[in-house]
Formats: sequence, C-alpha cells, structure tokens
Amino acid sequence: MNQFELTIEEHQHNDRIDKIVSAFNSEWSRTQVQSWIKDGNILVNGNQIKPNYKVNSGDYIKIDIPDPEPLDVIPEEMNLDVYYEDADVLVVNKPKGMVVHPAPGHVSGTLVNGLMAHCKDLSGINGVMRPGIVHRIDKDTSGLLMVAKNDVAHESLVNQLVEKSVTRKYKAIVHGVIPHDQGTIDAPIGRDKKDRQSMTVTDENSKNAVTHFNVLERFKEFTFIECQLETGRTHQIRVHMKYIGYPLAGDPKYGPKKTLDIDGQALHAGVLGFIHPRTKEYLEFEAPLPAYFEELLEKLRH
Repeated sequence: MNQFELTIEEHQHNDRIDKIVSAFNSEWSRTQVQSWIKDGNILVNGNQIKPNYKVNSGDYIKIDIPDPEPLDVIPEEMNLDVYYEDADVLVVNKPKGMVVHPAPGHVSGTLVNGLMAHCKDLSGINGVMRPGIVHRIDKDTSGLLMVAKNDVAHESLVNQLVEKSVTRKYKAIVHGVIPHDQGTIDAPIGRDKKDRQSMTVTDENSKNAVTHFNVLERFKEFTFIECQLETGRTHQIRVHMKYIGYPLAGDPKYGPKKTLDIDGQALHAGVLGFIHPRTKEYLEFEAPLPAYFEELLEKLRH
C-alpha cells in the first residue's frame, strides 16, 4: 500500500476531488481515481466522500493506493533481432506492432516475454514487469532499444539518458511539406487534461522536452525527416511534430483522420549510441528502415 497526503490550496477551492487527485500524479487516470474513492481509498478530513465532491480550501486529503495484483510474466521463445549482446547490455531491433513490456490485460507477446526466454540475466531495477528495460518505444514504432542485464549496467544507462549523452535518432514521415531544412522544437510535454491517455505541449505538470529535426526528402504532401532526441518524454516526437503543424503519417492518436493506411505512425528508431557501462567505449548501432517504411517512401516518390 502506497500512501500520499495533500492539502487543498485556495486556487483549488470548489474543484472536484477526482480532478484534483488525478492531476496530483500523471500516471493516475480520473476513472481509476473514482474507483479508489468508491472503495474508500481516498478520504477527505478522515471521511469517505463521493467522486463528485467539491473540495474546500484547507481540506486534508489522504490517499491509500492498493498494491497492484501480481501478474505472471512468462518467458516466450521469439526470433528476436539482436544487434549486440555481452554480459552487461543487449541491443535489440523491435518490430512495429510489438509492445515493449507487459501490463494488465497484455501479459504475453511483449518484448520482455521474448527477452526472458532469450537470456536469464536481466536487471531487476524496474521490477518483474519491466526487467532490463531502460527506455521504451511505442508499440507501433520500430527500432533499436538498449536492455540492461544487471543493475550496475542499468544505472549507468539511465544516468546517460538523464545526462542526455545517449544518441537516439529516428526516421519519420510527416504530413505537410516542411519548408526549412532543419529545426529545434523546445516545448514542455505533460498529460493532456482533456484526454488522460494522451500527451500534449503544456506548461502545467510538464517536463522540458527538446527535439531536433532535419529534412531528408520532400514529397507532394509529405516530408521524410530525421529527428534526434535530446530528452525522452512519452510520445515526444509524435507530440512535438503535431505541435508545429506536421503530425506523423499514420498516427492514430495525434495525426489527422485522413492519413496513410499503415496501421500506426511511420516512425523508426534507427540509430542508438551509448557508452558501454563496463568498458567505457562508445558504441553506436544503426538499424535499416523496415520494409513497409521503404515501400511507403517509394510510393510517395512516384
């Protein structure tokens, strides 16, 4: 059981309790918070309340979050595209359509299931649901991921991400013709208040986010670009490109309804570079564009 406490401030007076609590932690959805309220896990001044309760300035809120029920994550034999592997790290090229780690309702067929069958040693820092996972890419994004095989390697790779020393370059196809050859998007990203499942550029409860991009090729209605991440926020490239008016082709969440029929965003994590945790040597890997991406480029060219 995790416990949290907060006191309502004047500017929050008369807001709904479920809105206040879900804004307290970006990982909590409003529906989840309403369920906790009904179960008596959220009390105001020691009393049980309803999800539509309007808070008063000075209200004391106590939140008891029940521990999630453990999930069985079972190793599954997969034909993983491993680019590099030693006793400390592993670099794998994830296909489009594969989820990185298990979650409630989705405990098989993920990259983690395949990794658990591939190697016995994976770092335990992120718990049983995300063994070895240092960073992740979205289900419909293909490309390179680094995986830690022990806790020392995990901490080293995470620190490199924090220090922004990891090289991460993505190829993408976006709607519209970008007139300039390069640019930098420096705009903070946080959870969308209107849709808790989406991210957006916002100054509220957000983290700084920086994306650099170069134009590789222009077409009649689309542009082929390379993006380099300086930070690694959830859906960063997808949110940033939408923000400047060039959303990713095929993106079901952030793109227009009328888009290319490719079952998910045209985004590929093509280049990954980092300093090896043990040898301190800089390693860099490049994965070619998947076949569907190459075929799409050929169609656009003609």
